[in-house]
Amino acid sequence: MRISLLLFTLFVLAACGSPSTDTSSTADAPEVEEQAVASNPLQTVLDAQPDEVKARYQYRHPEETLEFFGIVPGMTVLEGLPGRGWYTKLLLQYLGPDGTVLAANYNLEMYPLFSFFTDEMLEQQAAWAENWQESTADWGGDNGASSAAFHFGSMPEELAGTADAVFFPRVLHNAARFQSEREGDYLTEILDDAYAVLKPGGVLGVVQHEAREDKSDEWANGSRGYLKKQFVIDRIVAAGFEFVAESDINENPNDQPGDEDIVWRLPPSLSTSGGDEALSDSYKAIGESNRMTLKFVKPAESG
Repeated sequence: MRISLLLFTLFVLAACGSPSTDTSSTADAPEVEEQAVASNPLQTVLDAQPDEVKARYQYRHPEETLEFFGIVPGMTVLEGLPGRGWYTKLLLQYLGPDGTVLAANYNLEMYPLFSFFTDEMLEQQAAWAENWQESTADWGGDNGASSAAFHFGSMPEELAGTADAVFFPRVLHNAARFQSEREGDYLTEILDDAYAVLKPGGVLGVVQHEAREDKSDEWANGSRGYLKKQFVIDRIVAAGFEFVAESDINENPNDQPGDEDIVWRLPPSLSTSGGDEALSDSYKAIGESNRMTLKFVKPAESG
């Protein structure tokens, strides 16, 4: 829970004496506020973001989410499927000079399975790891975290056991969709890499589009972007993790997809509106997707 700076300041004033008898209290208030902000580096980072990033806080709840997973400055954190870097920029700035962001993208063999991928797009993905590090070099500012990148299924051996946390924001649905004997073990290898990269006792945090329980397993196979909570828990536990907690911070009860709906109808994609402003506005009114928020740990080594 956030603590109001006003209440905090009043508490400090009360502890120092009545304002009517201690004339220095009011003068010291700005200094108290600065100290409070400095003691919460995550809030400082969030407050410094541009308006278009802040606009999504109401749906993505980055402060509550990162705090729930126990991610703090100085950690090494693996972020799955960083995309355009919405969370990456926050992590690079928040983890600081003693921290590291490891970015992992889908296995290159999985991308041809997307029907919309062109040869040019496949070539871009082949160079993604190198280009990602170059494009993100300035995202952390002067005191940002270091970074490295790789594709799932090809994790460098030297990264094994180096991460304090793995963060999967909306990563698992496509891997689940394409997991099959014919196409590949994409979900399995993602979870295996997550387990391998973590230190014993490390955290795996998952935020995933959640299918309602009344939907069929076929509907919730990942092709529409949604997965069922128990399916996700079962697969991650089968990979060796312990399920320790869940939170409702990223739930959205307004997201009630019909049988023909896909998650990308909602913002920010709005992919099915087709220029229909009324339809687009109706999806914007729903907001971003309903999401499960699950916390797992890699068991500590015995003995």
